[in-house]
Amino acid sequence: MLRRTVLLTFAGAALGGSLWQGAAHASEGRSPYGPLQPPDDVGLALPEGFTGRLVARSGHRVAGLAWHAAPDGGACFPDGDGWIYVSNSEIPLLGGASAIRFAHDGTVRDAYRILSGTNLNCAGGATPWRTWLSCEEAYRGRVFECDPYGSRPARPRLAMGRFKHEAAACDPDREVVYMTEDEKDGCFYRFRPTDWGDLTEGTLEVLCHGMVWKEVPSPAALVKATRHQVDDARHFNGGEGCHYADGVCYFTTKGDNRVWAYDAKASTLEPIYDADSPLSGVDNITGTASGELFVAEDGGNMEINVITPQRVAAPFLRLHGHSRSEITGPAFSPDGTRLYFSSQRGRRGILTDGHTFEVTGPFTI
Repeated sequence: MLRRTVLLTFAGAALGGSLWQGAAHASEGRSPYGPLQPPDDVGLALPEGFTGRLVARSGHRVAGLAWHAAPDGGACFPDGDGWIYVSNSEIPLLGGASAIRFAHDGTVRDAYRILSGTNLNCAGGATPWRTWLSCEEAYRGRVFECDPYGSRPARPRLAMGRFKHEAAACDPDREVVYMTEDEKDGCFYRFRPTDWGDLTEGTLEVLCHGMVWKEVPSPAALVKATRHQVDDARHFNGGEGCHYADGVCYFTTKGDNRVWAYDAKASTLEPIYDADSPLSGVDNITGTASGELFVAEDGGNMEINVITPQRVAAPFLRLHGHSRSEITGPAFSPDGTRLYFSSQRGRRGILTDGHTFEVTGPFTI
């Protein structure tokens, strides 16, 4: 197969204060964080100056809570002088989500469930009003709005559609929530709530050819799947992670190994990564305030790669000894100094052996 080159193409979209302008091709390059060092005692190969630790493992106690199986999508939330990391559980019928509360120095204060009894909770997204949207990757899957602080019960947000949900990203500028769909002919959606900050009611729309959004007639999908209800809907091969920053929604498609950028202001859509290397099996995605994107691999050689505003794609970390797993749930602490993520199936390659890690170091913030 002819190897594709990294494509970072983008017209006039702001990314973390930097401009990615015009069409450009760039081969994989050197990471701004330097080369990876030999793996540490938990199997993490990191750049010099970074350290990693294992903070949770499926079936093992974390502050009294048995950590869930198959950890997947995650996000961080501020909590006084500390923070909270939320993680989904992608197992059938007993999925849900859990949270770990950290003190200012990174020590674990508490751990608890925020959602239980749901199905295949894969990815999701954080809202500006500090709730977690946990998405079911199942036939007629739902979105649940959860309280990461553990005070209020989770609630289904059925107006956001019943389909094989993957990830969600809030756009506070246009007051919409973008969503991906994990199907070979999945769609890219946006939900327009009637009142921003309240996801109970609203309109579900799908991106169509010609870069127009059209309303999905039946979000509940009782007769026909949402992705097949609008004739000129644009289809994507396996929608995965989703991240919004500075007017642009980035999302990944695993079927063609692409990272896309939807510029909401200019109403354009382009792949910013379209290659076989260094990223293979693009999945969850997050970013920093400086404009760097961090993309996790489903399989591949178990890396999280960084894509910089300077059009460089390179490995940031590699996890050794987890060859039958995938990397999930990358999320930065509110101050940007710690990165959390999981190995969904761990060293043994089974859902009950999930590992959740923390990496600390001099990230560009």
